[in-house]
Amino acid sequence: MSTIQAVFADRDGTIGGTGHFIHPRDFELYPSSLEAIQLLKMHGIKVFALTNQHNIAKGLATEEDFTNQFMQYGFDAAYICPHEPEDGCECHKPRPGLLLRAAREHGLDLAHCVVIGDVGSTDMLAASAVGSRRVLVKTGWGKQSLEKYRHKWYEQATPDFVAKDLLDGVRWLIENLHNGTS
Repeated sequence: MSTIQAVFADRDGTIGGTGHFIHPRDFELYPSSLEAIQLLKMHGIKVFALTNQHNIAKGLATEEDFTNQFMQYGFDAAYICPHEPEDGCECHKPRPGLLLRAAREHGLDLAHCVVIGDVGSTDMLAASAVGSRRVLVKTGWGKQSLEKYRHKWYEQATPDFVAKDLLDGVRWLIENLHNGTS
């Protein structure tokens, strides 16, 4: 694989929080998440948020609340599905609509991109659908995703790497993929 063009990072359970909805004003990043984002940017890799936030449809937050939060953290753009899972939209992970939109808007080859998330049945399946690399973090729902819910996704979207957290995953990416060594 040649140079990574972009990394798509999930929000809840991946960059911070608990894995459950937390309004952006109350959301806390994991201690090393900003370092991970900065490390990607230092290596010339675009960083995009990739998140399902169906509580927007319920009126509990706005898309702007989330976008502003991601911009404060240093993300290059935010791709947010505001719909309920049963709405049948093309942007709710595991559907790849958000990834496809980002590819169009930024001229990306998704085979040269990576999705980092904590849920196999959404994050890893979305990445697999477009041929992106996959890093599953053990934070948030990551451990349960690997153990209790593995049967729902693992065969179709085996992670390229299982990381302790976002920073561990980013370090692995840079050491093993960004320079074309893997």
